[in-house]
Amino acid sequence: MEIATATRNPLADVSYEDLYRRWEHGQWSSTELDFSTDSEEWQTELSDFERRAALWNYSLFFWGEDAVTDGLSPYIDAAPLEEQKYFLATQQADEARHAVFFNRFMKEVVGIGGDSVSDGLKAIEPNLNWGFREVFGRLETMCAELRRNPSIPRLAAAVTLYHVVIEATLAQTGQHFITSYLTERDLLPAFRSGMENVAADEQRHIAFGVKLLSDLRELDPEVPAAVSDLLREILPATVSVIVPPGWDERYLTVFGSTFEDIAEEGIVSILSKLRSAGMPLDELPGPPPFPVAGTPRQRAERTKRLLKAGYIGEKTGPPSAGSEDMGLLFDAVAAGLDSGAVSEPGAIQWEFRDAEPWHVIVTNGSTRAARGRADAPRLTLKTTFEDFVDVVANRADPRLMVARGRLRARGDLRWLWKSRRMFPV
Repeated sequence: MEIATATRNPLADVSYEDLYRRWEHGQWSSTELDFSTDSEEWQTELSDFERRAALWNYSLFFWGEDAVTDGLSPYIDAAPLEEQKYFLATQQADEARHAVFFNRFMKEVVGIGGDSVSDGLKAIEPNLNWGFREVFGRLETMCAELRRNPSIPRLAAAVTLYHVVIEATLAQTGQHFITSYLTERDLLPAFRSGMENVAADEQRHIAFGVKLLSDLRELDPEVPAAVSDLLREILPATVSVIVPPGWDERYLTVFGSTFEDIAEEGIVSILSKLRSAGMPLDELPGPPPFPVAGTPRQRAERTKRLLKAGYIGEKTGPPSAGSEDMGLLFDAVAAGLDSGAVSEPGAIQWEFRDAEPWHVIVTNGSTRAARGRADAPRLTLKTTFEDFVDVVANRADPRLMVARGRLRARGDLRWLWKSRRMFPV
């Protein structure tokens, strides 16, 4: 009888030796690209605003490639197998080549930078947005954590951050965005060729990361929880990376894509990579890492609304207290609770001094948000709406707010303690 192939592991025929072999066969030179045509087209074929928008986007890539080059050493040390270490060494060489490529483009085409790579990085640093700094700041601390604790769960979290979030969700999506409009307009031939080579390298890196995650999951049962914890922490910053300067969406639409288009592609990518690793995003243990419901497109649209309302991402002012926005927020709050960890059914009531009240009904297996006051809530939390949003967005520690009297809880505190694991950490 023929076995169905739908459930077959897509990584079954991929070996670390094969990935290394692909690296040997896929060599290219970042120093031999001829940017002379690119330099001319940069000035004559792109408008002032298009150059500004492209520079913003390319700056994120340049800084990112340099950062990941610096950060790979503890990954090599922590990898359990020699074959994994060898491939990671090739990846570090790839990332250095990518950084050289972007540095050359910035210096020879854009005309910024200086005699060293450090000069180029210093020149583009003002283009880095809040989300980018958060994600790559977390990469830096993750590398330090991995040096101190090269355990299997910690390595799995590090691979999730590097290979799944940074490479598969952000970089791969951004590469497709860039190469699509450059190909359509037949612009910047050397840069376009380099980007295609970068994308081919990244595909190989991502395949390695997904395979390694799958193998680590087989080695330690704590891996899914480590992956879930990392994603719950970093995904709000991840979606903020594509927020353009001043929320001026022309930085994206000038090249034919919307925020929603790019976010949707990133969501599809992370969903597929985690599924291939045997850890579907929406089935990870604990409170859901991405508590926004719907199709990838709907999730992209709703995430954008959460960002623009000030509920996640960089804080640029007071959050929106509009009823529709609050409804979207509380749907996400309800979806973000681990209903399987609740000791007994109950309602959590939020009373705000500066916004309408909302509550969430929690039972074992489901949650539901509703406007207004609940009948006999199990727990009532009193605070300002702005302080509540800061807690949701990980900008404020609820324990400190309780200690300072800015968050007050009354009701069945024993129920709260017994059900504490339902809350995101």
